Parts: sequence; C-alpha cells; structure tokens
Amino acid sequence: MTNDFLVFDHVTKRFGAMTAVNDVSLTVKKGEFFSLLGPSGCGKTTLLRMLGGFERPDSGRIYLEGKDITDLPPNQRRVHTVFQNYALFPTMTIWDNIAFSLKLAKKDPEEIEERVDEILEMIQLSDQAWKYPNQLSGGQKQRVAIARALVDRPLVLLLDEPLAALDLKLRQHMLIELDTIHDQVGITFLYVTHDQGEAMSLSDRIAVINKGTIEQLDGPAKIYEAPANRFVASFIGDTNFFSGEIVSIEGDYCFIQCENFPQIQAFNDKNLKVGQKVDLSVRPEKMRVTPTPPLPEKGAGINVYPSKVNDIVYQGVYTRYWVTSSGCKIHTLRPHSRFLLDQEPITWNDDVFLWWHPDDGYMVEVKED
Repeated sequence: MTNDFLVFDHVTKRFGAMTAVNDVSLTVKKGEFFSLLGPSGCGKTTLLRMLGGFERPDSGRIYLEGKDITDLPPNQRRVHTVFQNYALFPTMTIWDNIAFSLKLAKKDPEEIEERVDEILEMIQLSDQAWKYPNQLSGGQKQRVAIARALVDRPLVLLLDEPLAALDLKLRQHMLIELDTIHDQVGITFLYVTHDQGEAMSLSDRIAVINKGTIEQLDGPAKIYEAPANRFVASFIGDTNFFSGEIVSIEGDYCFIQCENFPQIQAFNDKNLKVGQKVDLSVRPEKMRVTPTPPLPEKGAGINVYPSKVNDIVYQGVYTRYWVTSSGCKIHTLRPHSRFLLDQEPITWNDDVFLWWHPDDGYMVEVKED
C-alpha cells in the first residue's frame, strides 16, 4: 500500500437508504492540520468516526502509516478524539483526568508524572492541576480535553466541532491556542467543522464535503479565491453569482452577456470560447460602492453599474451594503481602514455606482448545453 501517512481509499458508508459517505478517497500528510468542512449531515463526522473505529465502512479501506486499520478496534489505532462536550471525568482532578489513559496503560509512575506535568505546562494550566472540571472555564476545559487526548502521544488527533460550545471571543482565542498546540506537538490534526472561518484560520488543507462527496480539496486561499464550483463558492464565505454566455474575447479578457444583468468583463483564466455559458462569482469585498464612478484604468476596463442602496448593516470592522442594479440585488462589503465618521456616509436609498475590476471575478463553472 502507499507510503502516505493517512489514507481513505474509496470509502463508502451507508445508514439504511442514506449514503453518508460516497466513495471518498483522500490523503492526509504527517503533521498536517487537515479540516473536513461542510454543512450538517454532509458526512464529515462519519469520516471521523470511521477513522476513530466507531463506525466501519461498507466498502473501501483506511490506512495509517501504511497499515490497514479498517478492522482494528478503537483502542488499537493510536487515534484519539476530542469532542465539543469535553467528556472530562467530573470527580477527578485536572491532573488525574490527563493521567487517566497513562495509568490505564500501566505506565511507570515517574513517566506519568513527567508527561502530565509537561503537557500541563504546554497548555498553561499547571497552576490549575488540582482543581476539578466544574471549577474551570469552557476554554480551560477544552484545553484539558485536548491535553488528555495528546498525553499518550497518538498518531492522529481527531477534533469533532471542538469549539462549538464556546462563545465567540473564547472561540477566537481557542483558534490561536489550537494552532499553537499543533505547532508544539507536531502530530496530525484532523478537524471537523461546519464553520468556514475556523477551517480557513487553522488548516493547511481543507476538504469541502457535500452530500457524502468531496467537492474540493485544496489550501484555504485556493478554496476561497478559486472555488471549484457553485457549491464551494457559496459555502465558503459570501459571493454574488452572475450567469451568462461569452459573447466576445479581447486578449486575456472575455465579455459575458448575463441573463439578468448587463454585460460583464472578466479575466478569461479558463480560456473559454465565444458561445460558452458560464457562472461568474464575485466576492462582496471585491466590489466597491461609491457616490461617483471610478477613474478609468489602462488595460482592462472596470465593470461599472449605476445602482441604488437598499440595505446597510454596520458591523464595526466593515459595513455591508445591498444594492439594486438592473433589477438584481447585490451584496457588497466595505472595510473601514480609516476613521469612518470622517467620511461622507452612504445612506439608504442613495444613488451610487457599483464597480469592480475584471480580475476580481472568478468563473466557477462552465455550463454545458
């Protein structure tokens, strides 16, 4: 079998008439922070459970360090799981919670003490060692759960929505903590989440899953900037879609005659031909809304459309605008890099210009007739 570290080889899992995982193949590198990302019910947790040994695939095999582990029981896999509910023993101290698996394995007491103290220091909870779980905050409990899973040095750490129970600020803090812990221990993390922000922040690579299949497997920037299809473009962040047909080509750029919108110029990265039908994705932050039209640029022109402001949502770091242009409602985002109150505000029902550079649209699909 392959020398790759972790391999799912054509794995399928069904529950009755429902196919939860459909012929999935993927490879995870040693030491990688790899995320399975998708909506609820897409099959990502089922993949995790099959790797952990809690579910068996109906077909296909799973390999770890070149060894077929498909039929091994969970306790023989050197794969540990961290759940969102922590699963700590309430009547044990933090120290004893972390030491539990080492004691169960009958490790030498001196080795147990050394390992537990070392990992307590790593998660910065040495001064909390003799407290009980109910005396800790949610973030501290999650760090203890991770420490307990790591203390006997597994090959893979599985994290199933580990931050879902935390509030927003604590979740953001724990993202940094998780990244730091991963860098310190250097083992492979397999992370399951439906939160795009979490996956984008932490991962070396992401598998975007939908209805039991992998839609795209790439690094975070590639998935966001160059989505494979409409599902990925819409699931990862926000976007605006324009559907139409290529009507002309000038150099590196093509012109798309849209179904419900004026003509759009776009970078022709897929070398499309006149007559081909396409879907174009333009992210809200790539668009601009201004009271006056932009100055023309050399080379490629700028897509400019008179519009009217329908809705405004101020969110501190940025403001979201929804504008109507040629009968279409379009979502844009304006970051605030300067003091907002010094600027002339754009308000509801204002006449404005919506515009973006042709390089900032991305053709996600070519539609076949």
